[in-house]
Amino acid sequence: MSILMLTGLSGAGKSTLARALQGRLEQAGHRVALVDGDQFRLTLSRDLGFSETDRRENIRRLMAVAAEKKRAGFLVLVAAINPFDDQRRQLAATLGALTVYVACPLPVLVARDTKGLYRRALLPDTHPEKLHNLTGVNDRYDVPPHPDFTVDTATTPVETAAERLYEFVVATLRGLPAA
Repeated sequence: MSILMLTGLSGAGKSTLARALQGRLEQAGHRVALVDGDQFRLTLSRDLGFSETDRRENIRRLMAVAAEKKRAGFLVLVAAINPFDDQRRQLAATLGALTVYVACPLPVLVARDTKGLYRRALLPDTHPEKLHNLTGVNDRYDVPPHPDFTVDTATTPVETAAERLYEFVVATLRGLPAA
């Protein structure tokens, strides 16, 4: 395992958890690269929209970067919504990527609404600010049926979640059964 995919809905805590995990891993001496979907949307994928075709292309690009980093000897954390199970399974098969499902119930995400996306997605269809393609609300998100690790950020504080995920990664790197 050299690539860890953190998948979940917007606001679930993927980037926050990935940064906390990155810090722990780096303190333990690992070379870690973070591929953050939000950051890459501003650069590498700024030409893409949010159609299914564009979402798939975005993940393809992110995973190409992750594969490059993996070849360079990094442990790679990919924090992106990555909504399609078939694409996640393909990445596991071709790159050995493990899937971490960052779960958070929709009511909690709506209450957090860190980017104002849920407010806009829940507006009436005729409202001019209506967001018609928010993953998990009015666009598709395939909940991973068999993730390698799951954390519920509604009930688990970030530090606790990062520590549990760190223990999972270390056990996986050593080839031990994960707790």
